[in-house]
Amino acid sequence: MNTDPQAPDKQPAPQVGVVVIGYDDAGHVAGAVRSALAQGPAVGEVIAVDDCSSDGSGELLDRLAAGEPRLRVVRRDVNSGGCGSPRNTGIDAVTMPYVMFLDSDDVLPPGAVDALLRGATGAGAEVTGGLCVRRELPSGREQPWQAALYAAPAVLARPSQRPRLVHDTLCVNKLYRTGFLRQHGIRFPEGRFLYEDFVFTARVLAAAPRVALVPERVYVWHVRRSAERLSLSLDREDIANWRARTRACALAYDILLGAGQKALARAARAKFLDHELRMYLRELGLRDAHYRRAWWAHTREYLARYDAADWELNPAAPGRLLGRVVLASPEPRDLSRLRELAARPARLLPPYARAPDGTPVWAPDLTQVTLAPLLARPTALLPFAVDAELRPRTRRLRLRLHELYGRTAGAGPREVDVQWRSRRDGRLARRATAAFAPAGPERWTAEVPVDPGGLGTGTWDLRLTVRFADGAAREATAHALAGDGLLRRRAVPDARHGLVLVQPYATHSGALALRVATGVQGVVTVARGRLRRLFHRSHGTTSRRPSPAGH
Repeated sequence: MNTDPQAPDKQPAPQVGVVVIGYDDAGHVAGAVRSALAQGPAVGEVIAVDDCSSDGSGELLDRLAAGEPRLRVVRRDVNSGGCGSPRNTGIDAVTMPYVMFLDSDDVLPPGAVDALLRGATGAGAEVTGGLCVRRELPSGREQPWQAALYAAPAVLARPSQRPRLVHDTLCVNKLYRTGFLRQHGIRFPEGRFLYEDFVFTARVLAAAPRVALVPERVYVWHVRRSAERLSLSLDREDIANWRARTRACALAYDILLGAGQKALARAARAKFLDHELRMYLRELGLRDAHYRRAWWAHTREYLARYDAADWELNPAAPGRLLGRVVLASPEPRDLSRLRELAARPARLLPPYARAPDGTPVWAPDLTQVTLAPLLARPTALLPFAVDAELRPRTRRLRLRLHELYGRTAGAGPREVDVQWRSRRDGRLARRATAAFAPAGPERWTAEVPVDPGGLGTGTWDLRLTVRFADGAAREATAHALAGDGLLRRRAVPDARHGLVLVQPYATHSGALALRVATGVQGVVTVARGRLRRLFHRSHGTTSRRPSPAGH
C-alpha cells in the first residue's frame, strides 16, 4: 500500500495558506483570489485581507467566499496606507504550515504552489523561492525578475552561501514556513511604509533560514503603467519615493549587519549601487531642477555612510563609478553622461579625461573619481560607447564605436551584429552583421541596412554584439544621436505596405529605439494613441493616490 501523501494517486494534504491583500481594487481582486484557489488541494486556505476598501471590494470578496469554503475574508477597519499591515494581518490569520503572499492586481500561474511546496518539503527549507515574471499590461510583454537566481534548482543551508539573494527583495514569489516566521517574529513594517518587502526580506535572511530555489514560474507581477492609480513602486516622480526607498535600503542593511550577516549586508549595499542608483539616475534628467537638487543632496548623504570596503568591492562596476561621481560633487552634474553609464548595458560616453599623471579620471575637475580600474576590466564587461545614427529615408544605420583609454584599440574591434528586439513580445528580428572600419585614431564605424517595413508595426529596441579580434564579445546598446533632425518622425514609401511611419527615439537611458507603424491603419493607430496621451496630459487624469497593491 502506498502511504506517501505526495503520491500521484492521492490528493496532497492542504498545507499552504495564500494571503491576498487589496485596497479599492474590485476590478482585479477576484482574479487574484481565483488564481490562488485554482492552485489545487495543496492550498488549504486563501485569506483575503481587505484594507478598508470603499469600492465594493469587500462585498465582492464576501460573495466569493459564500461559495468557496477555503476562502476567508478579513476586513480591516482602518486603511493602513501600505502593504505591510494587511500582510501582517494575514500572517496572524493563517492556520496552514506554509504561507505565501499575493497582491490583488497580480496572479499565481498554474502549478506555482505545487512547485514551491515540492521544493520546500524536498529540501526541508524554511523559505522557498521561484521565478517571478513582470508582465507589462496591456502589451503582455514579460520580463523575468532576477532570473539568474532561479536558473536551476538549488538548496542553500544558509543565505550567506549566495549573497545574490539580497537582490530579490520581493516577498510574493516565495513560500515561507509559517512557524519560522512566528518563531523569529518576522513581520512587515506597519502602516504607510513604502518598499516594505526590502525590510521583510532582510529580516528573513537575517534569521539564516534554509533556502530552496526552484526554476519554475511561481508569480506573475502585473505592471500597469497607464493605470489611473500607480502602484507605490511605479510612482517615482516625488522625491518622497526616493527617500522612502533609501530608508528601506538603510534599514535592511542595519538588520543584516546587526544579525552578524556581514556578507549579506555588504551585498545589500552593492545592490543599492547596481540597482536603485542606476534606475533613478536613468530618470533624473526627466525631473525638474528642484527634484534634482533634492535627490542629489539626499543621495550624497546616503552614500556618505559607505566605507572603504564598500567602494573597493568591484571598483570598475558602473554603480560604483556612478556613486563616486555623486558623492564627490556638491551639485548635480553630467546628467546625460551619468544616464548613459546607468544604462544596461552601461555606456561611458566621451570625453575621456586623464589626470596630470595620465590616470583615467571622470573629468578634469573631478580627478578624485578615478577610472583606472577600467584598465584591468575584462573586455566583455567594459562600458564601450557606441553612437547610432538612423536615417529612415536612406534605410541606413550608422554606428560609431569610441576608444576607451586604449582598451578598444587593444581588443581590436572587428565586427558588430545588429538586431532589433520587439518591445511587445521580446522576439529578435532582422539580424545583420557589418565590419568595423577605422575612422580616425579614436573611433571605428560600421553601417548596416534597416528595413522598417520588414520589422512591422511596433516598438523595437536596438541590440548590438560587438566582436573583437582578441575573441571577446560585448553585448551593447547604442547612444541615440539627436542632431540634424535624426529623431524626427518620418513617413517613407514602402513596397509592401505602401507607407511606413518611422520614428527613431532615445529611451530614458539614451539608447536608440524605433517606433514603426505600417500602412494607413498603422498610421491612424499612432495618431489615435498620440491624441489619447495628449488628452490625459491636458486633463491630468493620472492620479497619484497610493495603492498597497504593488511592489
